[in-house]
Amino acid sequence: MKPFILTLDRWITGACLHVACFLLAVIACLGLWQVVTRFVFSQPSTFTEEAMRRLLIWTVMLGMAVAVRKGALVSVDLMLRLSRGAWRRTVRRIISGVNIAFFSTVLWFGIDLVWRVRFQTFASMEISMSWAYAAVPVGALLGILATLAHHLDPQNQELETAQ
Repeated sequence: MKPFILTLDRWITGACLHVACFLLAVIACLGLWQVVTRFVFSQPSTFTEEAMRRLLIWTVMLGMAVAVRKGALVSVDLMLRLSRGAWRRTVRRIISGVNIAFFSTVLWFGIDLVWRVRFQTFASMEISMSWAYAAVPVGALLGILATLAHHLDPQNQELETAQ
């Protein structure tokens, strides 16, 4: 089971990183377009600000999954630095358990949120709000996978080099 989870995680984490970078580039282009339409054409774009906000939510949730996998989020690293042997394994299990509990809660309420807003649309676009809010449960599911993969194969090199 471990090789399957790590292989799946490697593929998904790479895809999340590439998609998040692409979305960030799209956000930058939309921001430039908004500035050009406002100050050059004197006709501000009606959809760019709202689109940038929604894409930023997706970017953050995808980037969070990558950060969890790499061990780059704030955690109880002081306890990990000071612990050895069985206590270190226990601390890692506690951290992973709390992460999975948190992401499971976010997943549960995120699905409910997406279901509740399914009939609402963006003010400037005729797109369902559920597409934007779907980033929450998708990010939580990716966070659960990243937490499992990080627990099975930790990648927090910053702990060894931290001072």
